[in-house]
Amino acid sequence: MARLDIVLLVLDTQRADRLSCYGYPADISPSLDALAARATLFTRAFSAAQWTMPSHASLFTGLSPHDHGLVQSRGVLPERLPTLAERLAAGGYATAAFCNNPLVGVVNNGLRRGFQSFLNYAGLLTSRPSQAGPRRGLISRYRQFFKRSLAALLGRIQDSFARSDALLALSFTPLMVPLWQTALSFKGNTARSLTDAARLLVERRELAPDQPAFVFINLMGTHAPYHPRPEHLARFGPHVQRDPAARRYLRRFNTDIYGWLAPLAAPLGPDDKATLDGVYNAEVAGQDEQVGHFLERLRAAGRLERTLLIVCADHGDHLGEKQLVGHSFGAYNEVARVPLIVYHPAGDLPSGAVREAPVSLRRVFHTILDAAGLASAEERRLSLAATGDPDGGVVLVEARPPSNVVDLVRRYHPELLRRYGYDQPCQALISGDEKLIRFGDRHRALYNHRRDLEEHTDLYAILPERADLLEETLDAVVRRREQPALAPERPPADDPLLRRRLRDLGYLE
Repeated sequence: MARLDIVLLVLDTQRADRLSCYGYPADISPSLDALAARATLFTRAFSAAQWTMPSHASLFTGLSPHDHGLVQSRGVLPERLPTLAERLAAGGYATAAFCNNPLVGVVNNGLRRGFQSFLNYAGLLTSRPSQAGPRRGLISRYRQFFKRSLAALLGRIQDSFARSDALLALSFTPLMVPLWQTALSFKGNTARSLTDAARLLVERRELAPDQPAFVFINLMGTHAPYHPRPEHLARFGPHVQRDPAARRYLRRFNTDIYGWLAPLAAPLGPDDKATLDGVYNAEVAGQDEQVGHFLERLRAAGRLERTLLIVCADHGDHLGEKQLVGHSFGAYNEVARVPLIVYHPAGDLPSGAVREAPVSLRRVFHTILDAAGLASAEERRLSLAATGDPDGGVVLVEARPPSNVVDLVRRYHPELLRRYGYDQPCQALISGDEKLIRFGDRHRALYNHRRDLEEHTDLYAILPERADLLEETLDAVVRRREQPALAPERPPADDPLLRRRLRDLGYLE
């Protein structure tokens, strides 16, 4: 039997709770909903990290961030760790990437290793497949040499901006923001990248006869800045089209890149919150429409039934919840809980199934190798298609904030970082129905994950024994031997509103 093609579609910054198949009340994602009805949907999937680089490194290695080590923008994935693309290429797969995120496709961090073709749709010099066929002649060779040399130079420049604190701060100045949002094509080109990926999978011009393909696609449609198409905004944020104040706020938000990174000094007002929700939802709907065109192209050509398709997000995004915007800090569900939909035509993951046990996104690595017939016995055990729960219902999230972002925020609002320990490495442990979050030595929180998905009620003060047990488990999972330097204070538990929420959750009579 011919081996399946494999498509890993990462919807960058896509929240699980903003898809209809995950319970969002509006009809916001019909294409993904239809796919989920024919696939296995994981209701409690968690990213390994809260931002792009460490999350993708976990997807590509199957390791947690503390094991693969790519946790900062200056980092590089160790050569000793074989990537998913390297493993598949060695196993006979054609490996191709269609990437709209410059942190994956432009910065020299090792995430491109193993891809025989890696096309960027963001950055100073985008790349795309040539439709003209091979070029010959001295002039054509000179042009290709010049383009490769220019690409190498621009790649070094862009890489420097990602790694240098001074250049990063410069890129956030008012004069620079319009440049890199437009000239750098920050969000790439969703439609073109999906069209190019579908062409490879359907036409197979670059593949050997009967050669299977591994295709990685990263889409940035739901990432800030928000510029949704008018027809989607009319459905999900009509007030933005009507209200000049909402449009002014959106313009400020789209150009205030520092505001995407820093904790909020005060809760977001209801009008501004509604604006962010509306434009984000409109972007979700627009991206879902494009994904639908891609899926239909595969289906019409008969390729979908010969493709293992995994749809997930590398992380979510805060839209004002917990006084946070973006995904620099914390491991709350807005950033840690992600969609995970696996369409497996061979039946290893059944059609229409719903899995409610907590799972880590790092297991996508093992699932793909298992489907390709390239997994070791231990890797097969960790496949999402395996029976049982190899993680024992325990999932780890490591939300180490980017150090250059911490330095930038500390320069202007150090008190916001100290208050909640946002300048500390953050870890979250999901065990059964509960989730413990700790911010270094400064702050702890405990939530009932099944009954309180939005994490309104902190149970840390109410269930101290359970919190301590989960913290011991967390220490064991990350192999930490040292004890916290300071014991975190437990907040008071006599708040009437808190007691009412506890009764709603079933902890009090």
